[in-house]
This record gives sequence, C-alpha cells and structure tokens, in this order.
Amino acid sequence: MQQHHIGWLTIARLGLVQTALGAIVVLTTSTFNRVMVVELALPAMLPGVLVAAHYAIQFLRPRLGYGSDIGGRRTRWIIGGMAVLGAFAVLASWATALMGSHLTGGVALALLAFLGIGVGVGASGTSLLALLAERVAPERRPAAATLVWLMMIAGMAMTAGIVGKLLDPFSIQLMITITGSVAVLAITVTCLAVLNVERHAAPAPSPKTQSEPDFRAAIQSVWSDTQARRFTFFVFVSMLAYSGQDLVLEPFAGHVFGMTPGQSTSLAGIQHGGVFAGMLVVALAGSGLSFGRSIPLKVWAVGGCALSAVALAGLALAGFVGLAWPLKANVFFLGLANGAFAVAAIACMMALAGAAGPRKEGIRMGLWGAAQAIAFGLGGFLGTVVVDVTRYFTGSPNEAYTLVFAIEAVLFVLSARLAASIVTDKLSKPSRASENQAVLRPAEGTV
Repeated sequence: MQQHHIGWLTIARLGLVQTALGAIVVLTTSTFNRVMVVELALPAMLPGVLVAAHYAIQFLRPRLGYGSDIGGRRTRWIIGGMAVLGAFAVLASWATALMGSHLTGGVALALLAFLGIGVGVGASGTSLLALLAERVAPERRPAAATLVWLMMIAGMAMTAGIVGKLLDPFSIQLMITITGSVAVLAITVTCLAVLNVERHAAPAPSPKTQSEPDFRAAIQSVWSDTQARRFTFFVFVSMLAYSGQDLVLEPFAGHVFGMTPGQSTSLAGIQHGGVFAGMLVVALAGSGLSFGRSIPLKVWAVGGCALSAVALAGLALAGFVGLAWPLKANVFFLGLANGAFAVAAIACMMALAGAAGPRKEGIRMGLWGAAQAIAFGLGGFLGTVVVDVTRYFTGSPNEAYTLVFAIEAVLFVLSARLAASIVTDKLSKPSRASENQAVLRPAEGTV
C-alpha cells in the first residue's frame, strides 16, 4: 500500500509525543534520584542501579517494534507505551516514598517500576520512530529528526523547571501528586498528538491471512542483513563513546580546573548549547536550506564522529595543560560535534529503516534503539569505573580523566570508520531495489 507522507504540522504533533516522553523520564532519572540520595540519605549507587535497569530492559525494543510492525497501526503502541510509562512512573514515586519506612520493600518495588518504565519508553519511542521512518519524506528526515529530539529535550527542560518550583516546600505526597499529574497530562497529549495520523494505514491482517514471519525469524532476517548488522555495531560503539563522558565531565572541571559546582553546571549548559547548534546545522544543511544543496547525512555522521574524537582528544590534552586550556570553547565544540553526529545518526536510522520495506521499520528501529539504550547506560557507568580504578592505582585525577577522554576519542574514530564502511558497502550494490537506491542517492541528502 502506498504510504502518505506527512506534513510539518503532523511531524510537530508527533514531536509532542517525545515532549511527553521526556517530561516523564526526567522525573524518574532526576527528581527521584535527588530524593533518594538527599532527602532519604541513601547511597547514590541505588538510583544508578535503577536507571541502569531502565536502560537494560530496553533490549526488548526489537520485540516491541516487531509488534508494531504486524499490528496494523503503530499509534496504539505509542499510546499504550506512554500509558505503561506513566503508570510505572507513578509506581516509582510510591516506591521512593516507601523507602523512607520500608527500605527493602521500597527498593524491590522501585526495581519493578523502573523496569516497567524502560518497557514503556521502548514501546512508545520505538513505535514513534518507526512511524516517522514510514511516513516522513526522505528530504525532510534531517529536520524531522532534529525537531522531535529538540522537543524531547524541551519536555525535559520545561518539566524540570516547573516541577522544581512546584515541589517547594517539598513533601513525598506532593511528589507523588505531581508525578501523577505529569503522567496524566503526558498520556493526554500523546492521544491528541497521534489522533488520525494513521487514518490511511492498512488494516491489521487477520490471523488466517497473516503471512508475517514469527519474531525469531524476523530478527534473524534483520541480523543476516550485513548493512543492518554493521549499523547496529555503529550505533552501539558511537553511543558508548557519546555517553562515556556524561558523568565525568563536571567532576573533571572541578578536579582539574578548580571550578565550583555552579561553574561546572554552567559548563554543562555550554555543552548542551553546542549540541543544540549542531542539531540545527545538520537539519538545515541536510535539507538544503543553508548551503543551497543538501549535504548527505552520512557525511555528517562520519564527520560528527571524527570531530567528536578531535574534541575529546583536546579534553585529554587539557588534563595536562591545565588552566591555560580553552576549556569552554573545547566543551562547546564537543557539543557541536556530538549534536551533528547524533541527529545525523537518527536520521540515517530512519532512512535505513524506511528502505527495508513497509511494516519492517519497527523491528529495525527496535534493534538499533536497544543498541543505543544499552550502550548509553553502559557508557556512563564504565566512564565512572575507569576514573575510579585509574585514580586508585595512580592517585592522579588528571590521568584518570585523560584516560576516559582518550578511550572515547578512539571509540569515535572507530565509529567514523564503521559509518564510512556502511556507505561504501551500500553504494557498491547498484542492483539493490530502486527504493533503496533512492534513499541513498547523495543528491537527496538522506544518507
């Protein structure tokens, strides 16, 4: 069945789903984290393990994406996933409250809640990306990827700011009430955002006529595709590199440059500003709005990885140079390169998923989303482990941070090579179906 490409208004509406998703997630990874560590005086490792569990359970994303592939309509998976996310977020707030009186029961309930949160994020997020890959015209994918991701960031920022004010004076009951209100609002926004988006979708196949392979056969088919398998490795390695400095950059600024907590927080703001700028540059250039002609997204993916490696090598060098190093400019450059790489990778993901054929986008998006989530959680954790172990044996924080940044730089170089090899392999196969060739023609700027 011919798919109807959606317009910018509908893309923006679907971006509201990401806004809603970000609004709930920021409560679970930020607010609950703070309450456990500060108000309840629990070890910081506890919320770390819970957040890691929320990432780990997202290995189910391929199965969830497959479900949306064969289910006829993806909107029910988007809404259902958001409902699961909201319900388990409320459960997580109850579990946090329970920790104050019954620690063991509260922790057990929180673990269940964070696993449910991961399932909700996986179901809703994977199905949304699959829908975008299915319905967004190739020339609009760079800007569409930027728009929906910026809307998710906006949801996180707005929720953090508003909830932060509403929580004073703090009480556990108030936290539960606010979490429930955010969840209800997020589910309502999601329902309105996806309303009638799939009005032209094909009906779900009946059990008697359904000829879809089972999940095991479907995932084996995807994994046997060299292009999909290599792209999975690219996503995993690049996200491992991307997240490695996530939890060590601010401590690095404090230990090596003597920055105060406020100054290191502002440094993180500079990095996020660079990410925002990088995303916008790719959106404009990928759509041909800034240079008169579109620049292929693979150029941005490879270039973003290479420039990220350069920026991280600069941070590794900064550990030895010290205060004379232009740290703020280096961090902004890192954000710029990261933003360019991230949006290009997401848009490439959409293009490759869309090239696989109708109703096959979900399982591919799920596979790559699982690789992204697991790598992101693992990268942040391993970064802190490398710092702690290196400091223990050397007694030098400078060498510890330098090693983390150097490892990340090497991983980004490897990511650039992986991305480049994917382009070479794909372009060397002129006999592919015409729809795949259309996706990969540089003049269209989609990959």
